Amino acid sequence: MLRNRFAVFMFAVALAALPALAGCASEDKTVVSVNGEKITKGQLDNRLEGQAGKPTLQQMVDTSLVLQYGKANNITVTDAEIQDQLTQLEGRFPPGQFDTIIKNQGLTMDDVKNIERVQIIIKKAVDKQVNVTDAQVADFYNKNKSLYATPAQVRARHILVKTKAEADSIEGQLKSGADFATLAKKDSTDPGSKASGGELGWFGPTQMVKPFSDVAFSLPVGQISQPVQTPFGWHIIQVEGRRPAQTASLADSAPKVRQMLLQQAEAAQSGPFIQSLRSKANIQIYDDRFNPLFPTPPPMAPGAPPTR
Repeated sequence: MLRNRFAVFMFAVALAALPALAGCASEDKTVVSVNGEKITKGQLDNRLEGQAGKPTLQQMVDTSLVLQYGKANNITVTDAEIQDQLTQLEGRFPPGQFDTIIKNQGLTMDDVKNIERVQIIIKKAVDKQVNVTDAQVADFYNKNKSLYATPAQVRARHILVKTKAEADSIEGQLKSGADFATLAKKDSTDPGSKASGGELGWFGPTQMVKPFSDVAFSLPVGQISQPVQTPFGWHIIQVEGRRPAQTASLADSAPKVRQMLLQQAEAAQSGPFIQSLRSKANIQIYDDRFNPLFPTPPPMAPGAPPTR
């Protein structure tokens, strides 16, 4: 991804929403009245311009420059490419939240697709300057193997009760041959695992509270623990399986490493690319308030992609 997609999207959403407020009604139209005192659209627009006018205008200019670059250089962006990016972005939010964010910002899906179109054009433009070698991938992997390691895991089930006396009673019943799952469904107070007979699935050493985890990772498979106290109450634990810690091989990790290095390289190139577009553009300022917004740019950084 060219930049942190979540941050880019939220910034673009905020900026894209603001221009829609201007020019849709007369300056003296009342927007809201507070105990009879009117706030006009002109007052609202002036406040918005003062607070966000410059970054909004900058974003609009950059968007125009990128779209012009894409057209001049025959960079095509398909609907499928845009939809793929939207699907990835939507997956970063809980179900339904993505649509809510769009609606709350007063945007349409077409607005969001245009934002993604710009990001894809930038990515395709700077990718010409990006090359990640096998040696770079191997070097990063060797220096960061821990990032691709899976910690040891156990699979366990438990019965949670409120008091030590209840836990002692359940432990005694289990030692006498009672069925663990049956007792969990009957007596456990954990709503998340009660219906499934106390099943917790696979988990790592830091996914449970420490007293619980310490016992679960010390028990032999099949053994039932003595009562264990945590802030949630008293637990009886049974470990059902173990997985040793594993480190993914270079061959298994290479695609992820390469993608991450590509994203970093793209991010490093995106700023110089936008600056190169500005430096060659004929940008005329007709409002004195925005004169400092587009100063004469410094020389381009070495390796910045050309604009033509």
